[in-house]
Amino acid sequence: MNMTQSAPKHPSFILIVDDLPENLQVLGNILRVAGYHVTPAVDGLQAFKIIEKRRPDLILLDVMMPGMGGFEVCARLKASQATREIPIIFLTAKSETADIVKGFELGAVDYVTKPFRKEELLARVDTHLSFQRAKQELRELNTTKDKFFSIIAHDLRGPFNGFLAFTEWMIGNISDYTQDEIVEILEKQHRSAKSLFALLENLLTWSRIQRGVMKYTPEDVWFGCLVNDILTLFQTTAEQKHIALRNEVPHKLIAYGDQNMIETIIRNLISNAIKFTEPGGMIDVSAKDEKQWVEVTVSDTGVGIDQETISALFRIDIKDSRVGTAGEKGTGLGLILCKELIEKHGGKIWIESEIGKGARFVFTLPKFECSPDVLD
Repeated sequence: MNMTQSAPKHPSFILIVDDLPENLQVLGNILRVAGYHVTPAVDGLQAFKIIEKRRPDLILLDVMMPGMGGFEVCARLKASQATREIPIIFLTAKSETADIVKGFELGAVDYVTKPFRKEELLARVDTHLSFQRAKQELRELNTTKDKFFSIIAHDLRGPFNGFLAFTEWMIGNISDYTQDEIVEILEKQHRSAKSLFALLENLLTWSRIQRGVMKYTPEDVWFGCLVNDILTLFQTTAEQKHIALRNEVPHKLIAYGDQNMIETIIRNLISNAIKFTEPGGMIDVSAKDEKQWVEVTVSDTGVGIDQETISALFRIDIKDSRVGTAGEKGTGLGLILCKELIEKHGGKIWIESEIGKGARFVFTLPKFECSPDVLD
């Protein structure tokens, strides 16, 4: 049977813990040739020092070592929240049946017997790394599912209940209000409806991405014209908060990407900027040519963002509970969606901000057609 391993696209990091140099050399050579990144440790103490600096994807652990033995190392790793999920494969002799059983009881996932057989070693390592990746993907899917149902349960249900209560109340009380008062009330409901519609659009787009059914259709995009059209859509909302919108994108600048996705990105970033900018503030959209990329910046003179919040804004498992300068609420889904759509283009997004000094959301898009490897 041909057990030749192809090098992983992103090499897994494997820690080998064994007190015998010849074992470290044999195992290391087999795994490196297969494309893995390998680091050796001659005892448990050295292993823990390595793990503190970088968490391995898998550990090959010898049972019999002087000082801290393999069982003790395994027990300590499984007792820690930070390391308990690392798969451990014990290295043991054929006759040590009791050791194999004890290893499983401590939380090891497998064992490899000495002398080592290349095919068996690679098969076991690959199996458990694949299983670990599948577990991580499942955790991410569950997090996505929880976010989805949280939005449906709270962020959609609440406004709809409000609309139902409002219409019921209006039916019985509309005669008590003047024409001007009715217009004012309806304007507030209209703003709420627009906000809810934007959330629904984001939710549907995000859902299509998660299901892998969102089609990527790239084309040349005249960026200045696109930004101008989007700013026009937000003009009324900005005027209500006395916020100035400015388009500083060069007129002839062309990006390459899916126009609908790019519209969604810019629309969400501008909406976010309006939400967190005080009355009398300003929002600028600018872009510059960076060789093969277009670098786009949406900046505002708003309240700013602290570094701890910045690090969590693009994480789906952490809810963005910030409230806008006029009491606006959101789900945080818009920024998560922006990141996913930008990465779909092969670009990246980052935030530059300080409390009280506004924020700059910067992202990149390809200027020319990229290869499929970049966009997949």
